[in-house]
Amino acid sequence: MQDSPVTAASLVAKKRLGEKIVMLTAYDATFAALFDKCAVDVLLIGDSLGMVVQGHPNTLPVKLEHVIYHTAAVSRVARHAHIVADLPFMSYQVSPEQAVASAGRLVQEGGAHAVKLEGGLEVAPQVARIAAAGIPVMGHIGLTPQSVHRMGGFRVQGKDPNSARRLLEDARALADAGCYSLVLEGIPAELAREITATLSIPTIGIGAGVGCDGQVLVCYDLLGMNPDFRPKFVKAYAQLHEQITAAVGAFCVEVRAGSFPAEEHSFHGDLRVVKGAGETIHGRAR
Repeated sequence: MQDSPVTAASLVAKKRLGEKIVMLTAYDATFAALFDKCAVDVLLIGDSLGMVVQGHPNTLPVKLEHVIYHTAAVSRVARHAHIVADLPFMSYQVSPEQAVASAGRLVQEGGAHAVKLEGGLEVAPQVARIAAAGIPVMGHIGLTPQSVHRMGGFRVQGKDPNSARRLLEDARALADAGCYSLVLEGIPAELAREITATLSIPTIGIGAGVGCDGQVLVCYDLLGMNPDFRPKFVKAYAQLHEQITAAVGAFCVEVRAGSFPAEEHSFHGDLRVVKGAGETIHGRAR
């Protein structure tokens, strides 16, 4: 683990030094503490929690209060990682003033070090206002899940020259507005490499090839907890769904057979019965 916590400035420095950035989503204290001990650079409290925690088909139902709650759980235990919280759908689109207020709540109430929002040139005014308030902003372009209905589903973006040019313009606009980093999701590897070479701020890819300055995955995908979700850009580094289902299955068998809890899992103490004043008091097992 590094000696000092990761900051927005140290992430920018990593790009200058040619050091790759590792980012993972985290939604609770237990996983956050584990990832922090692994020296993950950035913990992202993504609005992906709407899908992997809340069970929605997309991220649109997630509210600002939900992200604040999960960010607070992560920030209580993380000591090394840079903590980035997503601004969920309709918490920043109305106006720059709304964006600053929402970002401020993520920092004040959630303990976030930075916020992330989706969109390109159209959200540059929001980025500028949040950054002017002293809150670091991470941008997010390409496949932006909050625009799932406009895109007609979760589709790769920037595959033709015109859309690729627009994404490059969006990236430049966000950097000029004050973003210190940029997530590139679901775009061709060649385009991601060009954007990365063009910008002085680091890019973090997901489904954008190896040419980015760093990579991010949803933690449950990395750990292989959902065998039915296997998009092309995900690599499962473990198959925890197999271990989890085996462990829970064994627990069910032992409980139903009466073999759990065994003697080594049980407490004992005096069961003295004290009678007096018309009532019976049983001593508590210790």
